[in-house]
Amino acid sequence: MNSAGYLTGRQEKALEEFRAFADAEVAPHADEFHREQYTPPAVIKALADTGWMGLAIPVEYGGLGRDAVQLGLLAGELGRACSSVRSLLTVHTMVAHAIGRWGSREQRERWLPRLATGEVTAALAVSEPGAGSDAAAVTTALTRTESGRRLDGHKRWITYGETADLFLVVGRTAEGPTAVLVERGTPGLRTGLITGLIGIRASMTADVWFDGCEVPEENLLGRPGLGVSHVAGAALDLGRYTVAWGSVGILDAALAASVDYAGTRETFGAPIRDHQLVRRMISAMYADRQAARLLCLEAGRLRDARDPGALAAASTAKYFAATAAVRAASDAVQIHGANGCGPDYPVQRLLGDARVMEVIEGSTQLHQVGLAEYAFQESARARRPVRAA
Repeated sequence: MNSAGYLTGRQEKALEEFRAFADAEVAPHADEFHREQYTPPAVIKALADTGWMGLAIPVEYGGLGRDAVQLGLLAGELGRACSSVRSLLTVHTMVAHAIGRWGSREQRERWLPRLATGEVTAALAVSEPGAGSDAAAVTTALTRTESGRRLDGHKRWITYGETADLFLVVGRTAEGPTAVLVERGTPGLRTGLITGLIGIRASMTADVWFDGCEVPEENLLGRPGLGVSHVAGAALDLGRYTVAWGSVGILDAALAASVDYAGTRETFGAPIRDHQLVRRMISAMYADRQAARLLCLEAGRLRDARDPGALAAASTAKYFAATAAVRAASDAVQIHGANGCGPDYPVQRLLGDARVMEVIEGSTQLHQVGLAEYAFQESARARRPVRAA
C-alpha cells in the first residue's frame, strides 16, 4: 500500500528498513521454519542485533524509544514474512511494556536494558488449560511463604515458552490474580514444546509447569490483585495491536501470492487473472488490506497520542484485520487450487497462521461483544442532551 500522506519521513524510513530485513532474513526461510516447527537462534539473534527487540522500550533503559506506529509497521513486515517470528516480537514487547508500566524502579533497571538488547527474551504466561480469554479464571496458585511466594500450576499455549528466559506469570492469590516475574532456571519450572499447531508452528509454543517454584517478594509486578486488570491488561492491549498489524502482514502476503500466481497460471487457454471470479477474490483482498492497514494506522496514532479511544481502535483493528486475513488466506488457497493445499506454496501456511490470529489476544467473538458495547456507549453519548450555557 502506498503510505504517502499517512507516515512521517522517519516512519517511512523505518518501514523501508523493516521490509528489507524481513525480505532478507525471514521470508526466504519461513516455509522451512513452518515445516520444522522451529525458530533458529540465529534468526532471533539477527532481530536482536538490529535493536528492534527494544524498539518500543524507552531510551533511558537502552531501547530505541520509537512510537507505536513504527512498532506496528515492524509487526506488519514480520507478519508478512513469518507470523511465528512476528509473535516473538509481540510477546517480548508485551512483557517489556508491562514491566515499564507497572514495574518498580529496580525491576525496570534490572530487566528493561536486557530485554532491549535481546540478551533476555520474554514470554507472557497467562493462559491455562481451563483459562484463555477469561484471564481472571486462572488457577495457578501463588501462595505466600516465609521467604516470598510459591508458584504451583500449569500454563499452556505460551508463545516462545520453550525458549524464553523470563516469564511474566499471572497466578492466584488471596487478593486476586497477581503478576510475578519468574526466571528460567528457577527450581520447579519446566517447559514442554507443543507441536502440530494449525498455525504459527515455529513459535516455540509450550506448556509451562510450576512445581513449588520459590520466587522472592520483589518479583511481584504491580500490586497483588491487579495481575489481570492492570498488568496483563496493559500487555494484552499492546499485544492485540501488534497482532492486528501482523494480520495486515498476512493480508499483504496472501494478496502478493495470489496476484503472482494468477498472472502465471493458465486454465482454458488464458491466465486465471482474466477470470472474473478470481478477480473478485483479489479485489476483496486488496480492499480488505487497504482498510485493515488504515485501521491499524489510526490505532497507532491514537496510542501515540494517549487518546482514550485507543483501546476501542486497537480492538476494531484486531477484529477487522484478523477476520479479513482469514478470508484472504482462504481465497488465496482457492486461487492456487490443489497447489494451495500442499507444502510447495506459502498460502497453506498463511491460512493456518490467519486462523490463529482470530483466537489470540482476545477471540473474534470476544471482540464482537466488546465492539457492540462501544457502539452502545457511543449511541448513548450522542443522545445525551446538551446543557444550555
